[in-house]
Amino acid sequence: MTTERRTWALVVLLTTQLMVILDGTIVNVALPTIRTDLGFSTSGLAWVVNGFFVPFAVLLLPSGRLGDLVGSRRVFLAGIVLFTVATAGCGLAVGPASLVAARVAQGAGGALTSAVVLGMIAQLYDDDAGRARAYALAAFVGSAGASIGVIAGGLLTDLASWRWVFWVNVPIGVVVLLAALAVLEPAGAAAGLRGGLANLALVPRSLLTSAGFLLPNAVLFTMTVAGFSFQFLTALYLQDTLGLDPLRTGLAYLPVTLAIAVASLGLSGRLAARYGARRVLVAGLLLFLAGMLMMAALPDQGSFAVHVAPGFVVMGVGFGLAMPQVTMLAMAAAPSRDSGAASGFVNTTQQAGGAVGLALVATVAASQGRAAGFAVAAAALAVGALVAAYLATAERLAAPTLERC
Repeated sequence: MTTERRTWALVVLLTTQLMVILDGTIVNVALPTIRTDLGFSTSGLAWVVNGFFVPFAVLLLPSGRLGDLVGSRRVFLAGIVLFTVATAGCGLAVGPASLVAARVAQGAGGALTSAVVLGMIAQLYDDDAGRARAYALAAFVGSAGASIGVIAGGLLTDLASWRWVFWVNVPIGVVVLLAALAVLEPAGAAAGLRGGLANLALVPRSLLTSAGFLLPNAVLFTMTVAGFSFQFLTALYLQDTLGLDPLRTGLAYLPVTLAIAVASLGLSGRLAARYGARRVLVAGLLLFLAGMLMMAALPDQGSFAVHVAPGFVVMGVGFGLAMPQVTMLAMAAAPSRDSGAASGFVNTTQQAGGAVGLALVATVAASQGRAAGFAVAAAALAVGALVAAYLATAERLAAPTLERC
């Protein structure tokens, strides 16, 4: 594959990831308007969100394994088609049932594409440096997508209609599909469904018995516990305590988004090339932890510039340093034949960490206060930092004569 074609293939993969992330978060700001327009009950309104995330989380592992059996490109293309058609259906919904059904289809399409993306990125590059840069871009897209979703949702709902929250992705989906057909090359021969019947496990034994794969996933789990908790608790603080409206709340996350961009795209790979991926991972987690502790100390009579923004920047730098490296360590430990299953597992780890973290931290914060919620998230990060430190120590002990590259 030529360098130009590889670049366009990466653009296609990351654009698709951005679409999925956007449609997972962009709807949040529009929920009150959707409730009024379509007649949702208060309890039913939650399924506008859950209708997407439940099938998305459930289908990640099967979708990743399916990619290994029939080919990641086929699964990816099928996911784009389903996601784009379902997105149009969301915008055309005439009532609660039709919108939730379309959101379920959206979540299924999103799972098909997201589950195989990391594996497909790994197959684009023969060198660790190229993969590291690509994973850094993926980390930035993942973090920036949530912030963009909040801002875009507010703008589209205010200036046009809640239906455009969905329709905005339809032409993008069509363009991405055509581009994917043009630039994504089929991988080597897949096992095929018939051949895969000999091993029905969603996660191959080679992954479940690999400490090199499972330990980075454990670290990733703690990072998403902290990340989802951070978004939830700070959004409440910005709106309930500082009095920001939804649009200004979305804009308030720009410092952390920019910090992630600088750290992931400009620093993480260079530092890893010099000091090693595991050391950079540990340093990033310690900064992430420091930022979380700064959030725990937020005063009730605070200001964004003085009390919030500095912590946002520290957390963003830490996350941006750590995320590309933990992703690369996990994917590098997976055999190429199991790249789809590994990609699905990594994505499932993130979803599970987010769900567990949000449920636990929200419960603690409701009963013990905001600071206690941040403390729980910080404790999870501390565990992740210890696991990462073990990985770095184990690497040093196993290969004490390795030179820094």
